[in-house]
Amino acid sequence: MGMSESYGPVDENECITTLHCALELGIDFFDTADVYGPFTNEQLLGKVLHPWRDKVFIATKFGFHRDSQGGQLVTDGRPEYVHKACEASLQRLGADYIDLYYQHRVDLNVPIEDTVGAMAELVQAGKVRYLGLSEAGAQTIRRAHRVHPISALETEYSLWSRDIEAEILPTIRELGIGLVAYGPLGRGFLTGQVKRFDDLAPYDFRRRVPRFQGENFQKNLELVERVAAIAKGKGITPGQIALAWVRAKGDNIVPIPGTTRRKHLEENVAALDVELSATEIASLEDVMSPSSVSGARYSEALLRQVNL
Repeated sequence: MGMSESYGPVDENECITTLHCALELGIDFFDTADVYGPFTNEQLLGKVLHPWRDKVFIATKFGFHRDSQGGQLVTDGRPEYVHKACEASLQRLGADYIDLYYQHRVDLNVPIEDTVGAMAELVQAGKVRYLGLSEAGAQTIRRAHRVHPISALETEYSLWSRDIEAEILPTIRELGIGLVAYGPLGRGFLTGQVKRFDDLAPYDFRRRVPRFQGENFQKNLELVERVAAIAKGKGITPGQIALAWVRAKGDNIVPIPGTTRRKHLEENVAALDVELSATEIASLEDVMSPSSVSGARYSEALLRQVNL
C-alpha cells in the first residue's frame, strides 16, 4: 500500500528496485488491493511480477469504491460488483488468475453468504484460487466459511493491536484459517523511527489515527522505547523484535510488513532469524499490554468498518 498511497511521497524507481530485491531474497507472497492508489498499486505489482507469475503468490482485495464525488470510500459486496472488481484486478495485474482474493471490508447491506457465493463462482471459473476476508468478525467468518472454505483472514495484528486475540483468533484456528497480519510494525511506529508527530508528512494518513495524536503519541512512544531496550539486549532492531513477536504467536500467522525501501526490506527479512524465548515474549506483552496502549488504531469512522 505504501508504494502507492497513505504514507507520503515515494520514489517509484526505488519501489520497483525494492520489489525486485524482495524477489531475489526469496519473498514470494505479495499483498495488494484495488483501492490502493486507487488502482495504481495493482498496476505496479503487475508490471514487476508478470515475468515471475508462476513463482509468486498474489493476493488482492475488492470491496471499496469511491462515492460519486470521488472521495469517501463506500463498501460494496454485491455479487455483480464482485465479478466486475475481479475482472478489473486481473487486467491491472496482467494475470489470468488471483491466488488469494479477499473481501476488503464486510458490506452490512449485503448478506455475507451472497458475497462469498459470488466469490466462490470466481473459484469455479478458475479466476481465483483461494478466498479470504479482511477485518471480519468471528460470526461473519463462520457464516462465510459455511458457503465456501475461507483460507485466510487479513486483519491488523501487532504488539499494539491485539484485540483479535479474544474471539477472532480462536475462531480461525478452530476453522483452520490462516491469519495474514497487516500492520505488524504498528504502521511504522514500532520501529522507533517515528519520534515526533511532525515527522509525518502533511498528508500522511497516520496524522488522522488517534494513536499518533497528542498525548497518545508520547505515551505510546514511551512504550516503544521500552520495547527498543529489549531489542537492544538481543542485538536487533525494534522492528525486528516486533516482527519476531508476531511470528511467535502461531504457525498459522504470516506478518506482511510493508516497505518502500531496500534497507527496510532487508531489515525485515533478517527478522526471520530471530527467535524469542517465552520470557522475552512475556516481557514484550507486559510492556505493550492492550491496556497500556493509548488511542484507537483507526479513526471513529473507520472503526465502524472493522470486525463486523
